[in-house]
Parts: sequence; structure tokens; C-alpha cells
Amino acid sequence: MSFSGTVKEELAAYISPARHCQLAELAAFFHFGGRLTEDGRHIKFDMENEAIARKCFTLLQKTFNINNVMREEDEEKICQALHLYDEERHIIPLDTPVNALLIKNNCCVRAYLRGAFLCAGSMSDPEKSYHLEFVCNRPEQAGQLKRIIQEFQIEAKTIKRKKYYVVYLKEGSGIVDLLNVIGAHVSLMNLENLRIVKEMRNSINRRVNCEAANITKTVTAASRQIEDILLIKKRYGFENLPDNLRQMAEIRLEYPEAPLKELGEYLEPAVGKSGVNHRLRKLSEIAEHMR
Repeated sequence: MSFSGTVKEELAAYISPARHCQLAELAAFFHFGGRLTEDGRHIKFDMENEAIARKCFTLLQKTFNINNVMREEDEEKICQALHLYDEERHIIPLDTPVNALLIKNNCCVRAYLRGAFLCAGSMSDPEKSYHLEFVCNRPEQAGQLKRIIQEFQIEAKTIKRKKYYVVYLKEGSGIVDLLNVIGAHVSLMNLENLRIVKEMRNSINRRVNCEAANITKTVTAASRQIEDILLIKKRYGFENLPDNLRQMAEIRLEYPEAPLKELGEYLEPAVGKSGVNHRLRKLSEIAEHMR
């Protein structure tokens, strides 16, 4: 099962004990997962995930005491409770913003986001990338969802994709925070573990790459220094160099792979890294002058 599927399975198993939260989550099911019949008088659900469909029916049972068969009066009662009627008692378009009265409490907002993710949300494999999104049919619906998420200090953005309006998160920390908001705590811990492993791996790779770059840089510089010193030895002779440069040239030839700090310890008297660098630069200038 995908990571997104695991998150939905966890959320589908949780039923809030409070009726007002159950109504808020049901509202998300109707607004994101429901659609009107052709005559516009009834609501249908197209849910491929059996666990989500089962949760929707469980919420209907708990909030409206509906058994196996939904009667017309039950549907009217649901539409009235979820504010789905307009002034003329017609069912409003479902892909519109939810009534603010249903999400006036913080816990109800969390329940609404939980239902929205179950019906319209998805998440990429965190092993590959961090991306969580909600797919909305209308810009007003996407705008409300974005504002709700931002109320929890989570950065969310919107983009139009073909005929849909997508609310998405790209930061791992923001996705973790949202999973906490909607109650996916087990998935949150799994994601955090993956993030830790991924960050450690990236940190190790950066360090290895940095060390490899430094080694390459050191080897290249040492090769150039040896080339300069051999040129001086051939055309000028070490005996014509000042004692400090002659000693530096001999030590570099003797220890061609040693770093500057180590070279300085072989000199008599020993000098620091900057002193070694200064002498090698002088030798390089002499060789360049000969060329």
C-alpha cells in the first residue's frame, strides 16, 4: 500500500466522539466526495476506497440514526443539518465552500480537513519527495481550504491543473504539521522517521562530496607545486634558492601527498599552514618567471 493509502486507512478508522465534529467531517464528504443526480434532487457518492465509504456510512448512522436504507426524509434532514439547501430548498452545488457554522470550532476544522483529505487528498511517497495536495473543482472551494490550512500556521499554495484547482504543500515540516492537525499520528511518526533517515543520508552525502572535492583540490595543487619545483631544480638549482625556499622545495618533493599543515611540521624550525603556503607561492612565482 502507498504511503497516501496508509494515511487514509488510519484516518478512516478514527471516528470522532463529538457529534459536531462528525457533522463537520460529513460536510467534507458531501462537498468533496458527493455529486448531484441529473435531476438535481439527490446526492450520490463515488468512492473507490471501501474504508472511506464505510466511514461515511458510519458517520451517517451515528449523526442521523440511519440504518441500511436512506429515506427521502433522512436526506432532507441531512441537507438541512449540513446547510446544503438554498433559499428555495434546492440542493446547492456541492463543490462550493462549506458553511462557516459547521467549522466554527477548532476541533470541527480538524475534522473537516480530515474528511477533505479522505475524499480529495493524496500524498507522494516521502522517500522520493514531499508533496501533499487536495484537488478541488472550484476556485472558491480551494481558496477556503487554503485559508483553513493557513490558520494552523501551515504554508499552503494553490495552482490550476487543467480544470481543477489544487491546494498543495511542498515542505516536509508543513506536511508533518498537517498530518498532526487531521489526526494521522501514526503516519506522522513514520514520516518523521523517514525524514530523519533522509536528512542523515543527505548530510553524509554532502560531507563525502565536500571531502572528495577537498582531496581533489589538494591533489591538484600538490601536482602543480611539484611541477614548479622540478622546473626550478632543472633550470636554476636548489643551491641558488634561499635556505627557507630550498628546504620547502625538498620537503614537498619528499612528501608529495602531504597537506600543508603536515609539511610545516617537517620543516626546521616548524612553521604553520600559512607559512608553508607563503613559501610554496614564492616557489610558484619563481617557476612562472622562468616560463
